[in-house]
Amino acid sequence: MPFAETPLRDEYAAAVERVARRTLDALRGDGGTAALADPDGAVPRPTLAALRVLGADLFAPQLLAGAAPDGPTSVLLAEARQAFPAPDSAAASADAALVIAWQDWAAGQVLARTPYGTGAPPPVPPPGPEAVGWQTWSVRMAQLSVLALPGLDGPVHDTARAHTLALARGTVRSMLRRDLPTAARLTRWLAWAGAEGRPLRLEVEPVLERIRLAGNGSARTGLELAVARRLLDRSSRPPTDRRSRVR
Repeated sequence: MPFAETPLRDEYAAAVERVARRTLDALRGDGGTAALADPDGAVPRPTLAALRVLGADLFAPQLLAGAAPDGPTSVLLAEARQAFPAPDSAAASADAALVIAWQDWAAGQVLARTPYGTGAPPPVPPPGPEAVGWQTWSVRMAQLSVLALPGLDGPVHDTARAHTLALARGTVRSMLRRDLPTAARLTRWLAWAGAEGRPLRLEVEPVLERIRLAGNGSARTGLELAVARRLLDRSSRPPTDRRSRVR
């Protein structure tokens, strides 16, 4: 019933913000852990759901600092993935199922570097902008912004490298539509492409600053912006200083 579901939905949304805020604080602390577990070791179900939503981004502080994923966060994410398995593909649209599959792949790739998970082959590659148009493709890339992290690589990343102009167009379109969360996620992809040595078709810094000033101040969007800024720092290094990609 709607009256019963709305408070629960709000509780889960608040949990996502709390976990995103802790992760953002850790990222600003140069690679620390987010200390996601409560002191007594209990993990409320909304927190597990939030861990499931953030996925690989839980490890952004370590990955951007060139460190290994931390054990406590890995344990929690593995528990969250068991508590909230991926929905049956028959219960979701094909597009939604594909996005979830790639988000899960990213989380699994990070967990595979720990004792708490194993890697898996990449899902079916999503169609590129030449097949669905740059508008539709950029929306999907925004949904997959969690993949824009050091050490992750696959078909989605190959497409991002090849279509930075489409990413820039999607970013500008989102800014004009005042869809700042989508713009933040696409700008993160642009920053990632810059760190990969690809030419940027848009000045990223002013876009990030505009989103920061005009946004709603959510921790989730703040995390996207912080990751993008750290990726921009990597793009300013000489090519020999950039860390190699891991497939």
